Amino acid sequence: MTTHLFILKPSSWLGEGKIQLNMVEEELPFYTRWNIAQRDETGKIECFQEIQFKGLFDITHNQFFFYDLTSGTFVIELENLSLGKITGSGLITDSVIGWEFRAVDIGFEGFEFYEKQVDNTYLMRAEYATADRFRTVIKGKVWKKTEQE
Repeated sequence: MTTHLFILKPSSWLGEGKIQLNMVEEELPFYTRWNIAQRDETGKIECFQEIQFKGLFDITHNQFFFYDLTSGTFVIELENLSLGKITGSGLITDSVIGWEFRAVDIGFEGFEFYEKQVDNTYLMRAEYATADRFRTVIKGKVWKKTEQE
């Protein structure tokens, strides 16, 4: 299996893209930053993600834990202010890292996947839905942060 740099190696990543909300006409540009920690002694990888929408000052913070990484699968835990803590499952192939959440108790579900490119950047796509019929579609790209960024 090809080694992924994103998520699996300690590093910082930057990204940008567009978010489409079903309640809003236009796509909203966003920027993201991932800080990925070293795998701890229990095998967990902790990641912090920040998301900022262009023109807005508020920053959304997500904390992820990736663990039980065995034979191409893993468990993912997401925690943030709006959802609390939810657990999902993930898959790793030679070219893709992806995960899904199905939190029936709070009416939240969705998926996110990152497709590795030849230049070691990742194209990403995500879709999430809530019980109150809010749907979010996200498309973007992430790349490893350089010393100049």
